[in-house]
Amino acid sequence: MREDSPYLLQPSGATMRVVLLGASGTIGRAVLEVLLAEDHDVVCPLRRADPAVPERVQYVIGDLSAPELLEKAMRGADAVVSCLASRTGAPGDAWAVDHGLNAAALRAAKAQGIARFVLLSAICVQKPVLAFQKAKLAFETELQASDLCHVIVRPTAFFKSLSGQVDRMRAGKPYLAFGNGRLTACKPISDGDLARFIANALTNPACANRILPVGGPGPAPTPEEQGRLLADSLGVPFRMKRVPVGLLDAITATLSVTGRLNRRARAKRELARIGRYYATESMLVWDEARQCYDADATPEFGQNRLADYYATLASGEVVLERGPMRCSELVKYAGIG
Repeated sequence: MREDSPYLLQPSGATMRVVLLGASGTIGRAVLEVLLAEDHDVVCPLRRADPAVPERVQYVIGDLSAPELLEKAMRGADAVVSCLASRTGAPGDAWAVDHGLNAAALRAAKAQGIARFVLLSAICVQKPVLAFQKAKLAFETELQASDLCHVIVRPTAFFKSLSGQVDRMRAGKPYLAFGNGRLTACKPISDGDLARFIANALTNPACANRILPVGGPGPAPTPEEQGRLLADSLGVPFRMKRVPVGLLDAITATLSVTGRLNRRARAKRELARIGRYYATESMLVWDEARQCYDADATPEFGQNRLADYYATLASGEVVLERGPMRCSELVKYAGIG
């Protein structure tokens, strides 16, 4: 690995005044911790007061889409780090947050003469078919076209997103896997490692004006291998239930019909489409020439491993926060437990 590689930590020793967007989210909180540890002066625009925000952090409260709030937050800042992401991935939410709020932040940054913008995106924008992917990619394009020095970070999978079946396996139920359990693979990265990577991208000259895919330490486990790791951590026998990918197509078709009259059904339809995407697409670098995902070409960063995270979940050291409906819950919705 070259000495100027962006995947090497290269602390510059310089501190900045940083506007951190999305500080109340999982990755945002981890980034905030790292920025503070590196003695950066951090400003967090928030919709509402958050008691988890340390006292030394300056925050401004209000509508994040309001130009005056962003102008106030960015006054005198050196850089913006955006960890904004829609919570559901639904089209309206995605275009309002992944694109709209980021675009408003970019306009405010340019107006205030801010020189650097670091964006947390996602590796799945390589093959955009879903609304949230298209929204993220649209903002990436705007950021690249701006005159700001920018860094676009595209992480693979998060530990949390691969941990939704802890409770069902603890209860003695089989691990659910689509297809044969080996359709996809990923190099998941921990919140802490990703936060350190983002903070490094803020000051590392080797990161400037680049798109940086990043995963955690390999190899890249398949869903079946993830299930085996989880079973080992919980101390339960590994059993796997194979679910046809076509089931998600059937769920989507059903929800498409009921969604014509029911808003909740429309939202679940989009979640089914998201579930199908993740059931069939790997979170790795896509090789366009070979038309395949390439684990070897997917950069690695950090030291935290998925098996260690599963061990903390099994011991109760870490409690998994509940997020939007995942594939296993869609299967439950269809009547397959």
